[in-house]
Amino acid sequence: MKLEVKIQALRFCSTVFNCIFLALGVSVAGCAVWILFDSGSFLTVVSSVELKTVGAGLLVIGGVVMVVSVVGCLGAHSENRFLLLMYMGLLIVLVLGQLFITLLLLINRRKIKESLDEAVDQIIVKYEHRDGRDGLMDNVQHYGQCCGRTGPDDWLKNSFIKSHNWTDVLPCSCFNSSRPSSNSSWCSENSTEPLIGRGNGSYDQGCKQKLSDWLQENALTIVGMDIGLVFIQVVQFVLAVYLYRAFGQKAALKRTNPVDPDHAHLDPAHTDHAHLDPAHLDHAPDSGTQNFAYTDPDDGYIDPAQPALYHDDPNYGDTAHLSP
Repeated sequence: MKLEVKIQALRFCSTVFNCIFLALGVSVAGCAVWILFDSGSFLTVVSSVELKTVGAGLLVIGGVVMVVSVVGCLGAHSENRFLLLMYMGLLIVLVLGQLFITLLLLINRRKIKESLDEAVDQIIVKYEHRDGRDGLMDNVQHYGQCCGRTGPDDWLKNSFIKSHNWTDVLPCSCFNSSRPSSNSSWCSENSTEPLIGRGNGSYDQGCKQKLSDWLQENALTIVGMDIGLVFIQVVQFVLAVYLYRAFGQKAALKRTNPVDPDHAHLDPAHTDHAHLDPAHLDHAPDSGTQNFAYTDPDDGYIDPAQPALYHDDPNYGDTAHLSP
């Protein structure tokens, strides 16, 4: 394969993988923003240092991935070997960072889960449907068809319910069919009590398993993206190594043959055939010495009729020097 064709093929493959790498980097950064700042997610109310560290680490990795993708594209298209070296170094650093974040997430899954359970218990205790956290709990119960963390009895811990000594009051989201009273998220037959709810057909199952499955799915999604990034980075590193070597060969050819550095090493017109040309084999130019690399097929044969033609002495065969 010609050198220039090889470079073009490697450059194309590098660009494709850098685009995929960039897309995954944006996805990782998006996951980090969701973990850290999304007010509609339970993860924002989880007071876990490990989870915050994972979110911050993913945000940094996503940003660095985008920068590295740009550096790789510039290095490949500008044939800059220094940028390729920088690119390979950043890939190694990224792989180490991703492995650290993935291990941190897997090792601390239990702690994160416990922090999530504590956050749900706090929401249930303080629930009055007056802030975003209460809305999160309503969504989980309504769409997950569950009630409380371990069951409907968890709502007996609610400060508002305890203050009235009620035992049959639940949020509207705990009932599979209800008619909420005016200006209230609770189900009630008495509209004068704004935060009271009574009804039949409440969900018996708690939301603990639903929340655990939700947390597990999101953790596996993050781990899957990290593994995908590592795999693509390995491929990118190999491509960068081959590009680096190809650019080095091209630079060497430019120094040895500035006319056509891409094809001179393969062009027969530039191949040195002087050692095969009979015109160059008889004698070295301007040296006066015989080139013994060429063998005359008639070597050793002397024509008896013209012996002078086969002897180095110009007077050989002259009858004058033979007279007494």
